[in-house]
Amino acid sequence: MNYQLILDEISQEIQPLLHEGKVADYIPALADVNKNQFAMSITLFDGTTHNIGSTNELFSIQSISKVFSFTKALKIYRISLYNRIGKEPSGNPFNSLVQLEYEHGIPRNPFINAGAINVTDSLISHYKDASMAYEEVLSFIKAISEESSIYSNEIVANSEMLNGYRNMALANLMKSFNNLDNETKEVVQTYFKQCAIEMNTKMLSRSMLYLANRGVDPITNIRYISEPQAKRINAVMLTCGHYDASGDFAYKVGLPGKSGVGGGIVALVPNLMGICVWSPGLNEQGNSLVGTKALELFTTKTGLSIF
Repeated sequence: MNYQLILDEISQEIQPLLHEGKVADYIPALADVNKNQFAMSITLFDGTTHNIGSTNELFSIQSISKVFSFTKALKIYRISLYNRIGKEPSGNPFNSLVQLEYEHGIPRNPFINAGAINVTDSLISHYKDASMAYEEVLSFIKAISEESSIYSNEIVANSEMLNGYRNMALANLMKSFNNLDNETKEVVQTYFKQCAIEMNTKMLSRSMLYLANRGVDPITNIRYISEPQAKRINAVMLTCGHYDASGDFAYKVGLPGKSGVGGGIVALVPNLMGICVWSPGLNEQGNSLVGTKALELFTTKTGLSIF
């Protein structure tokens, strides 16, 4: 299959949509990002890559980071992690307080904000130190992407903390239900630092290979998680990776994937490839508008949907 030709076609077909959508301006440091940008990368199991657009441009991965922190926590805590976090779709916005209140401080899944904050809390408890928990997640990301230069943008992290009232509220609400072990400000700061990690589509498509290959990186042959754990992460990505638009994403794209309000979306084709697309303009649910359409076109043109 000529993947490069398909990416070229997609790049042309999404051009009329680039002016649509809205950047994540509720994070002031992201408000000035030019939304008329597009990049898409795929990485095959043999390391072959195909790219189109601004694939060297670094962007804030935001909630894509939740996949990596969840992987670390699931490996450490195994099934007991689900005592504090669910695995069901929320059907609500990613920062909903209402659902968390009536479900007694147990987040629906690890990919909404409350769930990811709870995952971060579990990692801080395990490593006994917030900075160590963050460094472990960062080291893991560097390993699976084979890129040592990755860092967190302090300006973005600080901007999120200064305006992170709702996320602090989520943390405090969980704390009130005894479902958060550490000091709330420390947990939320660590979570924002993780969200502010910057990568490009090449790095992120590479980073998905361990999940596409049952927990084993097909290039380095390193096993990062067990096969059942990889299966479960992929399942939660499919059902919860796009918040209250997860069903729509599964319907139109048909791949496990995870979005971030920085405009990135990662996805994977089991046994074949990792994918990342980036375009900063978001739809009403906080997912990349153009990115979602590009992935829909990709699975339509290649027939590589899991369905």
